[in-house]
Amino acid sequence: MIPLKSLGRSLRPGMLLVLSALLAGCDAAILNPKGQIGQDEKTLLITATVLMLLVVVPVIVMTLAFAWKYRASNTKARYEPKWSHSTAIEVVVWSIPCMIVLVLAVLTWRSSHALDPYRPIESERAPVVVEAISMDWKWLFVYPEEKVAVVNELTFPVDAPLNLKITSDTVMSAFFIPSLGSMVYSMAGMQTKLHLIANEAGAFEGMASHYSGSGFNKMHFTAHAVSDEQYRAWLDKVRASDRLLDKAAFTELGAEKNHDWYPVTYYGRTEAGLFDWILARHMGENHHFGMKKHDHAAAPQDAAAHAGHDGHDAGDSRPDAADDAGHNADEHAAHAGHGASGE
Repeated sequence: MIPLKSLGRSLRPGMLLVLSALLAGCDAAILNPKGQIGQDEKTLLITATVLMLLVVVPVIVMTLAFAWKYRASNTKARYEPKWSHSTAIEVVVWSIPCMIVLVLAVLTWRSSHALDPYRPIESERAPVVVEAISMDWKWLFVYPEEKVAVVNELTFPVDAPLNLKITSDTVMSAFFIPSLGSMVYSMAGMQTKLHLIANEAGAFEGMASHYSGSGFNKMHFTAHAVSDEQYRAWLDKVRASDRLLDKAAFTELGAEKNHDWYPVTYYGRTEAGLFDWILARHMGENHHFGMKKHDHAAAPQDAAAHAGHDGHDAGDSRPDAADDAGHNADEHAAHAGHGASGE
């Protein structure tokens, strides 16, 4: 058997290494937020951890205390081999966890609504609208109001809400700026939303926090929170580029499946409606709940066809009414088959 002193000496370096790693993580971005959303999430994380420790810590302490008190060599401890129940213990064991669960439930309910990523941030300043598209393996940011676009760089003013509309041109990914808080997925043919704000100027790391392929580890960008003057100067710099981001340029950009980090690229002009076009190209004939409806060329024809069906009188007494009824039933069955795709 290994002596306890020798075992302690052998484990000491490993314990120091683990402790150093834990202390090094104290400056992690998620625990050092630079925006209001991140600060609220940090408060929620710490509060929930402390509430759960109210159960964990006493249990660990009592386990050690009971093991020491009722050890075999302690002949002074009470010995009750037929003991089976204590009302006082049952009350403590059940009431405290129930109260903690209740507090956590109320806290979770309130924070889930208050920190809803779809909920706009109230501010006296006008928000900056950005359309974020995840690609293989880079991020494209389109500023529809400014009519510019940038690859792998996101810039916005300090203290101004950042309203993000997010989608994917390929597989599912996830948009995440740890210093500002909240992670939201990007999916092809669907639009998700995220509202963030930076209360301090700085350069913050942004990433794709969901594995999406062999170039996934290069799918990161820098988010710059700058002053209003710096933001306007940055926009002028982007507009100076002679690149045009239209459907052809976007298709060409998407075909470049980079395995190294894709350099920051500016597009001084963008084609209107590009984000909706990206959504529509992945939708096909399917419709997703919670998404913006897109008009298709066949829509007027479908509407006319349905109008024709609605025009038939259910009580038609003409000789060919039975044939019409059968014909209508077949057509309605066909339409019902299409409707099963998600309508």
